[in-house]
Amino acid sequence: MTNNKKKVLFIDRDGTILIEPMPSEQVDSFDKMDFVEGAISALKSLAGLDYELVLASNQDGLGTKAFPYESFIGPHNLMKRVLKSEGFAFDNELIDDSFLEDNSKNRKPNTGMFTKYLSGAYDLANSYVIGDRLTDVQLAANLGAKAILLDIEGKLSITDDTFVARSWMEIAEYLRRNCRRATIERNTSETQIKITVDLDGRMDSSVSTGLHFFDHMLDQIAHHGGISLQIKATGDLQVDEHHTIEDVAIALGTAIRQALGNKAGIGRYGFALPMDEVDAIVLMDLGGRIDFAWDVCFTREFVGDTPTEMFRHFFASLASALQCNLHIQAKGENNHHLAEGIFKAFARSLRAAVAQIPFNYDLPSSKGVL
Repeated sequence: MTNNKKKVLFIDRDGTILIEPMPSEQVDSFDKMDFVEGAISALKSLAGLDYELVLASNQDGLGTKAFPYESFIGPHNLMKRVLKSEGFAFDNELIDDSFLEDNSKNRKPNTGMFTKYLSGAYDLANSYVIGDRLTDVQLAANLGAKAILLDIEGKLSITDDTFVARSWMEIAEYLRRNCRRATIERNTSETQIKITVDLDGRMDSSVSTGLHFFDHMLDQIAHHGGISLQIKATGDLQVDEHHTIEDVAIALGTAIRQALGNKAGIGRYGFALPMDEVDAIVLMDLGGRIDFAWDVCFTREFVGDTPTEMFRHFFASLASALQCNLHIQAKGENNHHLAEGIFKAFARSLRAAVAQIPFNYDLPSSKGVL
């Protein structure tokens, strides 16, 4: 079971995207419009993430004689054109024109103008409010979302778990890293499985499938892959090991694929390694096409409590769910070493393929799509 609700980035404007001019605190002419350092390149990097992008701004007295709409819209539209030229566009704009003393339900941090997003159709628990004021942090709490506070000068004091950034670069990297996590639940009449993957290794890992040697092999993927894996699987082991191993592979491949997102900036390819007398070669391409090759010969029926014939099926099922090319070749004498060498080589291949180069937002494909 997956969460198909859309996540949202609610982004403040003045003081966050645009420098807030003093003392007026209003961008009411072109000569007052200037971007916060790093905002353009950071927003460009967020455009490809799986969020709805919403501008949320208080504009005190917009439309009054002191702040005519005509003075606002020119600089505002220029800001949007500049951002669009870099590939970033808002999906929606929420702008409140009240004064603080009006006590309007629409004025941030109140949620009156966020009604659409409070309907239950959005994943607010995994959404963010990005702003430069403590009222933006309070808005996040009122929405049931998370807050990111841009505090360039380091003058604001926060005691909760709000992420405080000193630059837009920190915000972009924080959000891009947080996006590389996925949870998959797969429940059938034969197995009940829940797997969470964090491709940047920022969780504790734990594996429990009821098959101890299989757990040991999955631990190799987490440890040598530099990722976090939380795997809890129960299955009809009294019937056979097949269903548990196959369904873990399907859920794991699906979770990795979802955690990769749009794959921008990843290494894509991955790895060969020796383990004692074993040579293990795992070739991987996360290009979105499925091809599987296996050249391994085990001489024992079981290693520990895990049937060796299931290793091929595990990786074939994983490759299909992950939608990748996966070619595995290994030779050696000790069957334990042979299995462990394959899983370690797979982990290292995965590590190289999912590695993300900081601030590289290009797809590793001449086609422009993966």
